[in-house]
Amino acid sequence: MKSMFLAMALIATGVHAAEEAQNNPCDAVEDDVQTVECSAYGRTTAEQLLNENFQALTERLQTAYGKTPGQLTEVTAKLKASQQQWLKTRDADCDVEVFPAKTGSKAFTMALNDCVARMSDERSEFLESISQE
Repeated sequence: MKSMFLAMALIATGVHAAEEAQNNPCDAVEDDVQTVECSAYGRTTAEQLLNENFQALTERLQTAYGKTPGQLTEVTAKLKASQQQWLKTRDADCDVEVFPAKTGSKAFTMALNDCVARMSDERSEFLESISQE
């Protein structure tokens, strides 16, 4: 069952990546404006994946605990609280990481986007690992 799910996930990721490759502003970056656009794209892509993995985990929990509504309610509440706290922590940590840069500058924007993208990717992997069969 694990290998079937993994294969389906890899196929879906490949299709998703192929679709994104056509619209990737990170191809042929030549100036500062394109660099900022690329960092924004990386952030957006990472946050979309984070949301997809959160939703997929919610669905896995529904499957795992659907027959025991009390447990499903409890684990769902814990997951939502955990995600909300994690988002606050991510944002606060990224604020600290980019502190030396002047708010609103290109350096600040790129550093913040890169931090959010990196931390979101790490969280996505964590969420993806929970309740895998």
